[in-house]
Amino acid sequence: MAKPTFENALARLEQLTGELESGDLSLDASLKKFDEGIKLVAFCNRNLTEVRAKVELLLSKDGQLESVPFNEIDHGDQDISE
Repeated sequence: MAKPTFENALARLEQLTGELESGDLSLDASLKKFDEGIKLVAFCNRNLTEVRAKVELLLSKDGQLESVPFNEIDHGDQDISE
């Protein structure tokens, strides 16, 4: 199976939303689709958090744009949530 992408997860979320909104599903099927949607939301949220951190690293390097791999940064005293 191919590695999921943000775009594919978002497209599937849109599809699930449409299926759930239709009201044509049984309760059991609705719960399964809802559960799948929750997992996709968590996946998308993790991706967005990682991307945000990378962008903040690029923009905060001494006022100069510099690409630094996120996993190679020492996050000891840095607060990248601001």
